Amino acid sequence: MAATSPPLPRTQPPRAPLLLLTPAPSTSSLPATALPVPRSLPTVTAGRTHPMPVVAAAAAAVAARPTPPFGLARPLCGVSARPCRGRRFRAEASSSASASTPAPAASDEGAGAGPCPVVRFDMADFAIADCVSVGLHGRSDEMIFEATVRDPSSELYGSTVVLRQLMSSQAKRRGRRALEVLKKLARRQMMYHSYAMQVHGYVTSGNDVELDDGPFILVHGYHGGYSLRHWLQLSDWLPTLEATLALDEDQVRRVGDDSVGGPAVTRQLRLIRILMRDLLIGVNYLHSHGLAHTELRLENVHVSPIDKHVKVGILGNAVDFHANDTRNSTLASNDERRKMMIAFDMRCVGFIMAKMVLRELMDPSTFLEFKSFLTKGDDPACLREFLLPILCQNSPSGNIGLQMLDRHWGAGWNLLALLLATKPDKRISCVDALRHPFLCGPKWRISPSVDVIRWGLGSTAVRMAEDYIYGRHQRTRLAYFVELMEVLNPNSRKENWLNNLPGRWRLLYCTGRHIGLTLRQPSPMILITDVFLTFAQTGDSIDPVFSLTSDIGFKIMAESDWPHDKSGSEGTLSVTASARVATGRIYIHEQDDKESRITSSRSSRRYLSGKWRKVSKMKELPASLPTVNITMDEIDVSMSCNTTLNVNSAQKVLQEIRTQTPPEMFDLSKIVCGTYIDARLMILRGVNGSALLFTRSNCTADS
Repeated sequence: MAATSPPLPRTQPPRAPLLLLTPAPSTSSLPATALPVPRSLPTVTAGRTHPMPVVAAAAAAVAARPTPPFGLARPLCGVSARPCRGRRFRAEASSSASASTPAPAASDEGAGAGPCPVVRFDMADFAIADCVSVGLHGRSDEMIFEATVRDPSSELYGSTVVLRQLMSSQAKRRGRRALEVLKKLARRQMMYHSYAMQVHGYVTSGNDVELDDGPFILVHGYHGGYSLRHWLQLSDWLPTLEATLALDEDQVRRVGDDSVGGPAVTRQLRLIRILMRDLLIGVNYLHSHGLAHTELRLENVHVSPIDKHVKVGILGNAVDFHANDTRNSTLASNDERRKMMIAFDMRCVGFIMAKMVLRELMDPSTFLEFKSFLTKGDDPACLREFLLPILCQNSPSGNIGLQMLDRHWGAGWNLLALLLATKPDKRISCVDALRHPFLCGPKWRISPSVDVIRWGLGSTAVRMAEDYIYGRHQRTRLAYFVELMEVLNPNSRKENWLNNLPGRWRLLYCTGRHIGLTLRQPSPMILITDVFLTFAQTGDSIDPVFSLTSDIGFKIMAESDWPHDKSGSEGTLSVTASARVATGRIYIHEQDDKESRITSSRSSRRYLSGKWRKVSKMKELPASLPTVNITMDEIDVSMSCNTTLNVNSAQKVLQEIRTQTPPEMFDLSKIVCGTYIDARLMILRGVNGSALLFTRSNCTADS
């Protein structure tokens, strides 16, 4: 797709009336001579538009108290073509200088810092527009104006800028902080201009920008009328954003791709990679300069149609990694503060990625459920199990987000879990995220870590188990993945099992026999819905006893039209027992005859060749694997149903449930050991050698 200088007509953002987020107080209103706007401007209040005499109120406020001239006739530094004799304001006041005496511009940056980036403007330098774009985001203590620079001697002449009038003391502190951050980042202006919303300068009525009384206006860049949230809310956002970024083969090579177009899933995944990589580069640029953004949201992220880069917004709330009070700060506390700040930003990046990929999360109620899942302490590794019912029910995007996250062995879910990890020290960094397989195109040769490969094994096994139609090839491949996961078990110690076992697990697959309804035509017709296994710790933490409950859901369907009508009376079969966990081992081969050695050699070559050689780091398959033994006490069985059943009918229903259910789920004493467990998956072995694959379930999602 060829790049075009003017955007498509549909990329032009709609214009909204002048956004007045709060009535202008009389003490900080703009003077009438500085605002060439109509005498009556509309203001937006609770979705209605009504006129408000802004200019008259501002003129009355300024006339009430004498003030110095509003702004200077020239900027404070060499950005303008006019000779510069003024002084820029100094963010860090010197102890030997008065607070009202600004320092020279060259003293703040040091050698090689380049010209001062902060410019002091006059309101006469701008032509104020009578409306603003809908994508400009503001707070309740800010007023936003769109303007054009009309000073011919300025380098910004003819360009569109945004004037953000900061009205409260807190808002003015944010504005001054944005100027301080600009001075700190001025050493690498190219990176700053590419990945941050550029702050050009300010307008103030007095000579000292540190004073809270009087108007303070921040002048920053205009990067299109849409924030990233407004882009994603368009019905045709994908082709529109592709046209705005002018995606061609040269552009997509930035993410390791070599083609454009294709199916909607491929196009959207390519675009997500471009946006996410730009966002991570910008955030990493801040982190490398000792700053945390702390306000990363879709509303604060803009896509510039000029340089095709993502802008991370105004840095008014950027926080330094190191504490300001050097007397109370130590190296350890500063390092801990740095890690917490980076972790906070990465969590915000995770929320942005989740909304970009899963369009259903743009709905506030759905996103509230999503955040509540995380705030309750649930592991983000189980997000797929939690979101699956939401994504498969009335999905406006056709589950494109689910397909993107499931691609490449579920790499998208892995990156999302690392960005939103519950413990801050477990969250991924910007540099590691840029190397993650989900953000790397097919033409980039990457070397995934052992954890990513282990995650991919489990994700592929889950997706194959969800297909439900198990041919011979599928059963063989699933059994192969299960055995390979057991070899790569990351939590083989008993302590790891005690920490991960408590919770509710849903049965996905059993390597034993599968018996259905199609060929047998039993009476009654029973459909097994979900099978859960719940571990609840009841004993001492040193030698705990688990209360084990197996819940088998079923439906009694009508025998006449059951292939097409799956409705019927619902019921539950519950089996409870007490269980203890002890350290054990499982032996892969015990015999030493010739045939056994040949089989073992073939099995070793199967596991340890090709892509798995790096993961296992073993020259031959071990003779045994560490496990945990599970011993059961007395078992209690109960069954409930919505309809009344006589004794004979209840016996037939119970027999059919036992026929279709793995025997280990009905008779819990047949579960002998556990061979694999992590935050989301678990594998248990039965007495007959069959393996049961479970995924951690969420009670809220199931209900």
